[in-house]
Amino acid sequence: MKVELKIWRYDASTGERALRPYEVDVSDEATLLDTLDVVKDRLDGTLAYRKSCRMMICGSCGMRVDGGAVLACKTRIADIAQDGHVPVVSAMGNLPILKDLVVDMDPFWDKMRAVQPYLAPRLDRATETENVVSQERMDVIHKESLCINCGACVSECNSMESDPDFLGPAALAKGFRFVGDARDGATIERLERYSEEHGIWDCTRCYFCNERCPKGVDPRDAIAKLGAEAMKAGVDRDMGAKHAKWFVTSAKTTGWLRETELVPKTQGVVKAIKEIKFAMTLLPKGKVPPPFPPHVAADVGESRALYDLVQTQGRTGAAGIVQGERALGSLEHERDAVDGPSHPYDDPRSFPKPYLPDDEEPAA
Repeated sequence: MKVELKIWRYDASTGERALRPYEVDVSDEATLLDTLDVVKDRLDGTLAYRKSCRMMICGSCGMRVDGGAVLACKTRIADIAQDGHVPVVSAMGNLPILKDLVVDMDPFWDKMRAVQPYLAPRLDRATETENVVSQERMDVIHKESLCINCGACVSECNSMESDPDFLGPAALAKGFRFVGDARDGATIERLERYSEEHGIWDCTRCYFCNERCPKGVDPRDAIAKLGAEAMKAGVDRDMGAKHAKWFVTSAKTTGWLRETELVPKTQGVVKAIKEIKFAMTLLPKGKVPPPFPPHVAADVGESRALYDLVQTQGRTGAAGIVQGERALGSLEHERDAVDGPSHPYDDPRSFPKPYLPDDEEPAA
């Protein structure tokens, strides 16, 4: 298969940057990483990029294709070069470029170290025997434990682009991996640290990190779990936490968001008074509903019942989000079962099932 692609070349020592076109022959099954290997071996030995395992485990080959972060070893070249499309390959974003597709990962590791990614043993646990944790408790942090530190989420983070000091999705997901670990004894200290400036509440909730994560870690969901755990533990001084708390209070009392009360409840009465002039400009447009009497949704009982159910089940904090993830996972599994085969060997469009020694000899 003949493939065309363009690669952004960059040399930090000279500052030279150029978009170079390449055309190579590769197999239909080739990945983007395979294609780059061919370019480097046959056309241009000066091309620089990282790779290691080639099996979606090490996270070394993160880069951008057409502006979005991918793992080169996971991305089939046939999928991104269809119908004559010429993909543009470049280095990941939000990290300094050293050469071509190679970025400096030091800022990434600095953020990772900042969340103290190691267990702080609980003093109420015996240190002479194993600290056995049930599978159910470990399932809470299963997704976050899948992270391979590739940096794809960091590459696409809008918050990091506007605030380089933001801890970032990868570090905060790693933080929840330990906050949610039953063996850790520094939960409050972690939540206090993560709730400071440049932490949990500085996330813009764009969900690009979820979209681009190649391992299904869903870092934005991990940040939401951290926020829920922080409020559950009373670590709610940040304006973002107060904002979220008012959303809950508003929804459970009237069944909808009372936006006219949001500023005083979140930022205080003094700030609300300062915003009166701005609010008056919105009044003629019907954007400021009267605060009294408060409008109550017709089915507010359902909202209150849902709140009571969560409290009764003890699904406050991150537990409620984890429960929701499991429910969505079950729905996805049921949909796959109805819509079509869930195993690649059962799909006639896929490759044939390999012959194994324990199987019967395939017919000639």
